[in-house]
Amino acid sequence: MLSRREFVAGALLAASGRPNDVWRALERNWVSVSSRGQVLWPEHAMAREFRQTGDPALARKVGEAVDRAVRVAYHAGAAKTGNWWNWEIGLPKRLLDVAILVGHRSDDLIAAVDHFVPPWRLWFYSGTSTGANRTDLCLVTLLNGILSRDPAKIGRAVEALSPVFRYVTEGDGLYRDGSFIQHSTVPYQGTYGVSMLHGIGAIRATVRNTPWEITDPALQNVVDSVGHSFLPFLHEGRMMDLVSGRAISRRPDGDRRRGQAFADAIDLLGVPARPQPVGHRLMRASARAVHRRPTWVAALSMASDRVAHYEHGNGENPRGWHTGAGMLYWWGEGHGAHYSGDFWHTVDPYRLPGTTVSTKRLPDGAGGAWGENCPPARWVGGASDGTYATVGQHLFGLESTLEARKSWVFLDDMVVCLGAGITCRDGVPVETIVDNRRTRARLTVGDGWAHLEGHGGYVFDGALHVEQGEYTTLWLDHGTDPAGASYFYALLPNADLATTKAARVAVVANTPDCQAVTAGGLTAVNFWRPGTVAGITVDEPSAVLYRPGHTLVAEPQNS
Repeated sequence: MLSRREFVAGALLAASGRPNDVWRALERNWVSVSSRGQVLWPEHAMAREFRQTGDPALARKVGEAVDRAVRVAYHAGAAKTGNWWNWEIGLPKRLLDVAILVGHRSDDLIAAVDHFVPPWRLWFYSGTSTGANRTDLCLVTLLNGILSRDPAKIGRAVEALSPVFRYVTEGDGLYRDGSFIQHSTVPYQGTYGVSMLHGIGAIRATVRNTPWEITDPALQNVVDSVGHSFLPFLHEGRMMDLVSGRAISRRPDGDRRRGQAFADAIDLLGVPARPQPVGHRLMRASARAVHRRPTWVAALSMASDRVAHYEHGNGENPRGWHTGAGMLYWWGEGHGAHYSGDFWHTVDPYRLPGTTVSTKRLPDGAGGAWGENCPPARWVGGASDGTYATVGQHLFGLESTLEARKSWVFLDDMVVCLGAGITCRDGVPVETIVDNRRTRARLTVGDGWAHLEGHGGYVFDGALHVEQGEYTTLWLDHGTDPAGASYFYALLPNADLATTKAARVAVVANTPDCQAVTAGGLTAVNFWRPGTVAGITVDEPSAVLYRPGHTLVAEPQNS
């Protein structure tokens, strides 16, 4: 049965009197889309060269490659093995793309896509047909419609794209606070999100000035998300790893490649690039925060009852266990590539900066695949006025008895880090990793302070443990099976030695009930339980950010 959109578009095409012009416009639009950005595979390179030269030999080679793939592997009735994505998105998108570029109509390819991506895949917005996956399924359906010249398929593809534009309150998709979730529990702007933007841009550009042009006003949500949801995680052209799921372990310099893919996506969408604003972005629904100052940036990755500790799958990222245990990324001047290169293949996965972890050894893939490892934490989030923030995480260790309350206060020149109620019965030491930087820079340690030349400074309570080699690692040891341990330290990005020595931080409270800091007229409090501190009283767990004449209260439960 055709939807109203499919029927109307088909009728318009039939009534136009020049239907071939419409199909030529669709093909021409797609050629323009496919010819932008990176060359993806050898057949794509040959097809693009054909569009430039018109060399029939190139078209023939590409057509033969398509026919061979259909004959050998991708044909109607073939047994679907392995990951569903390859059969419904990966292979058909690749084959349809190059077939359209060289004008090679393959009825067997059309039949194969009809078989593996039937109409019912777009009937329900659920399961593996949401967000980026839904966008790709729509794109495959659109390309199949262009190749087969079937108006119903094109109408179906455009109609089924609209749910992607809507804000969601749970599960996959875009949230009003800027979060983007895929696989139900994984913050994913960096890969799936970028793929979604690119797919929407591709479909929009392909159907422009045709009977199927996108007119849904909710598309503006996607356009707005570029600045609201994606740009906060771009630093020096690199897409931060804390919103890239299992993809962080794929290849060296993946953050740079994802940054380029994002640039390609917004270029296709037609959204102009803009400078990153100084300020704080707290995305409670995805347990993520980004703090920007003119010369440094910090980003925080947490886990909650709605956001997984980490994601692994398809053999990727099997040791990302603690990336959601309060990992605090920070970049000073000149260090935009700090977490790039082979960082994830060389860093100690038990000593990620900012985390509090049990040193209990974990098996690869501990906790379940595909983001199935959410902790029971409900108090994860905080309060931000757009300039400063107080953020907290009720931490539960992955496959561990570890429990702790962690807080971060983000200021102009530092990040104050607090931990309390650190309790564990794993029979192994528990550590808080102050930092773990891939550098051999000179480290100077004094009484309650440390300075890493060219990076910044640290102030802390307690005994700081240090190890230097390829990485400079700083950590606090809470001992074996701690019962109510605590910590305090502050990061001072770009600070010189004198500034580090002179730094002072006013910690008002650091207990399992309340953690509070005052600085320059600002009072930041995370109340884990009702109570009073620094003249502020609450009757339920809350995050409070107070400046004279301005008070912001947030209730971070349920992320």
